Amino acid sequence: QVHLVESGGGLVQPGGSLRLSCLASGIVFSPNYMGWFRRGPGNQHELVATITDQSITHYGDSVKGRFTISRDNAKNTVYLQMNSLKPEDTAVYDCYMNNRGSQYWGQGTQVTVSS
Repeated sequence: QVHLVESGGGLVQPGGSLRLSCLASGIVFSPNYMGWFRRGPGNQHELVATITDQSITHYGDSVKGRFTISRDNAKNTVYLQMNSLKPEDTAVYDCYMNNRGSQYWGQGTQVTVSS
């Protein structure tokens, strides 16, 4: 069993930056991958970014060039650096982990981009 806890959301002005963190506690296997999805008003998940435990990354088209995902395997933590934020980035950001086939989700953290 793995428990994911996100932190770092909040309110930011357009053009600003935020950094999200997600800590995975429990037994973490290799291979695994972690990542971020987000839910807007329609409450459907949109891919933001994923990263494997070998640091292979994948980004959704809407965030390429603005967001950077990274991880610290020793701390079982994944980070999402979000720059040049836009109002359309406003969403609940959910941390995700695929742990050798088992899937886990965090509770979500709200990111609001508004002036």
